[in-house]
Amino acid sequence: MDFDIRYTPKPPFSADHSRLTGRDRGFWRSRWFSFRAAFDGVWHTVRTQPNAQIELAALLLVTAAGWLFRISLFEWGLLGLTFFAVLALEAVNTAVEALVDLVSPEYHPLARVAKDAAAGAMVFVVLGSLCVAAVVFAPRVWTFVAAFM
Repeated sequence: MDFDIRYTPKPPFSADHSRLTGRDRGFWRSRWFSFRAAFDGVWHTVRTQPNAQIELAALLLVTAAGWLFRISLFEWGLLGLTFFAVLALEAVNTAVEALVDLVSPEYHPLARVAKDAAAGAMVFVVLGSLCVAAVVFAPRVWTFVAAFM
């Protein structure tokens, strides 16, 4: 079976990881390995997905605008929830695409449905985030522009 996978998982974090794969792992050590695996997923998403890179650039731009316009704590909370919802769903979308590619390397209509539905969910979240940004920033931008007219 021939198929192309862009991402090859790294080997385990340490050579002795195989002996740590059961209940013999301590609670904190197990949490550490879970965190490392999660961070690897985040890093993979940011490194390989152009949309994730665009979303991070937008996050930096919106953060700068928030500081510039001195938005309220509540508005920071709204934007923070929006930021992380977009980035989390981008990671889920990446996982769905990778899983579909693994399970169905050849074209299949249901594989297309799965990928399109995951991408559609991203569209909804991004549109929602644009609405939140508009509610937070539109009045401030309008006031800023009106000052120069």
